[in-house]
Amino acid sequence: MPAPIGDPGRADELWRHTCFEVFVAGRQSMAYREFNFSPSGEWAAYAFTAYRVGITPLALRHAPALQWRREAAELELVATLPADALSADNGGLQIALSAVIEEQSGTITWWALKHPVGQPDFHHPESFVLEP
Repeated sequence: MPAPIGDPGRADELWRHTCFEVFVAGRQSMAYREFNFSPSGEWAAYAFTAYRVGITPLALRHAPALQWRREAAELELVATLPADALSADNGGLQIALSAVIEEQSGTITWWALKHPVGQPDFHHPESFVLEP
């Protein structure tokens, strides 16, 4: 796992290597937000107006606080986002959790709580299975 150097900050295309991803949508909205967190300390935040439509960088009042822990066969992340980063929806939230893992060999695998039928697609509405 690369060690963070200083405050690496925002970066795009983190999904090309190991990163954890969180997708948050309001239950009554097609819009959603995507957050990516790399072991390097880099992160990304985007807003979408609908399924893979209208992507824009999401402005955050504060950068996410990231705490990484690595053991022999584990990589754990605790990410804290500012409350205003989450979608505002009176009907509650739906969340999708996923990870892109790049093995030492360079092989990339995609993990999620739920994949839709076919190719992995973390943005797919069927992936949003957590309802806090």
